[in-house]
Amino acid sequence: MIYQKQLEVKYETDILVVGGGAAGVTAAIAAARMGKRVLIIESGGCFGGVGTTGMVPAFCTFGDGVNRLSDGIGWEIRSKVCPENINARGGGAFQAETLKRAYDDAIAEAGVEFLFFTTLADAVARDGHIEYVVLTSKSGMYAVKAKVYLDCTGDGDFTAIAGGAFELGNEEGKTMPPSVCSLWTDFDNGAYRTVNIPEKLEQAFADGDVFTYEDRHLTGLCHRLADELGGGNIGHIFGTDPIDMRSISDAMVWGRKSLLEYQNFYRRYVAGCENIKLVENANMLGVRESRRIVCDYMLSVDDFRAKANFDDEIGRYCYPVDIHVMDTSPEEMERFKREFRSNLRYGDGESYGIPYRSLVPVSFDNLLTAGRCLGADRQMEASIRVMPGCFITGQAAGTAAALSLDKDGEVRSVDPSRLQRELKKAGAYLRPGLGE
Repeated sequence: MIYQKQLEVKYETDILVVGGGAAGVTAAIAAARMGKRVLIIESGGCFGGVGTTGMVPAFCTFGDGVNRLSDGIGWEIRSKVCPENINARGGGAFQAETLKRAYDDAIAEAGVEFLFFTTLADAVARDGHIEYVVLTSKSGMYAVKAKVYLDCTGDGDFTAIAGGAFELGNEEGKTMPPSVCSLWTDFDNGAYRTVNIPEKLEQAFADGDVFTYEDRHLTGLCHRLADELGGGNIGHIFGTDPIDMRSISDAMVWGRKSLLEYQNFYRRYVAGCENIKLVENANMLGVRESRRIVCDYMLSVDDFRAKANFDDEIGRYCYPVDIHVMDTSPEEMERFKREFRSNLRYGDGESYGIPYRSLVPVSFDNLLTAGRCLGADRQMEASIRVMPGCFITGQAAGTAAALSLDKDGEVRSVDPSRLQRELKKAGAYLRPGLGE
């Protein structure tokens, strides 16, 4: 079937950011603060992605115990939503509504033009150059032209639609199972924290009338002192294909149903949770792993082990390699514990560098990426995918996009030393000796 339609070019801008999650917002703000015209589009009704619509209940670590690695714009946002519990690692629980407003305010203050409820339908590229994109929304279908584009979709949708190279999953193409996050009330956090949850899970599995699947990897509840609620990162939806609409549609339905099994589990087996109630579940699937865009440099787990440094470094990060269980076997749970808790985890003051080349897709000359879909192998993606990592790479990509406009958006024209100076000037963390 051939479909043709004459499209209006509704917007022309310097930089188009596709995806309004942590990476996209940070990128848009960074570029706008450098005086560039920026348009950011988001398919939902708020910024933040999995941190807001997806109801992920807490930030992961911002620092390595000595240095604040996710500094600059990311730290500005974190400080607005959970100013308490500031420590050397800097994670913390937050309220999604507060984070939504913090993003709104930051976008407005930077002068970024934005569109909610707007989806990328197509991207037209010739000879490795993105010429325009096609968007669809309540206003219909129309084209947008920019000099440089940013794929901050998390799933690498932009790159894939444009025909760019990407990788997906393990050797068999399988990805980590997603979750449907949730909000809970009426539980005693003090009592809950004293319970040996793995032991109680095994008891429930033995009883045989609680769970459909014997999922031993239970991240659990993150208590929010400010409002007596708990954010839940609970359960895995095994066998989900994150780039197949039928699969992720079915995953949302099962995710909602499975939370009732966990409510039953908490009430029957966990002290302090006898009256726990499920308040709400997320309206967005919590995808942990999807496409990884093939970039000029692919960060690898060997870089993690080596605490690698790079000449074109745009930041450093330290979160452990966090590949969730791929099935329900006890052996898979043991594999996770070995990697996450000991083998692929850093001590205080340790981190790895992130090169600019890992933000530059091999397939195009005017496209950058940031966040979960940047250039990395599967294990490194499992470290950098969390929100503070997205803040780091988003700020770098937005800054680089602004600098690339000196050469009409040619992203490989950016001088890494100049990029480092601009990042340091904007408050980003770089290892000593860079950006000076």
